[in-house]
Amino acid sequence: MGGGKKKQSLKQMTKPKAPKDQKQKDKPGAFPTAKKTLGLTMPDINNKNVIEELKGLKVLTPSVVASRYNIRLSLANSFLKELENRKMIEYVSGGKNLKIYKRKE
Repeated sequence: MGGGKKKQSLKQMTKPKAPKDQKQKDKPGAFPTAKKTLGLTMPDINNKNVIEELKGLKVLTPSVVASRYNIRLSLANSFLKELENRKMIEYVSGGKNLKIYKRKE
């Protein structure tokens, strides 16, 4: 239960520790990973392309919408709620964490 930090061997204690960034620089052909910035603006609900793209999806969840439009999950939640308020989609099922919607036909 818990315990403590494992005791290092003599070989591990004498070996110099390199920072993690240093290890990545030493590798040949290693490229620094670029940070992805997620969009902070909601997709335009009135745009025909957005509506057509949503029609192609069988099930709408916040995670699907967030990955499709490269936006944050909270923004995808509010986007789906706005579509539900406009009667473009309807709530099917879900709980506290996951909500599932489908488009109205």
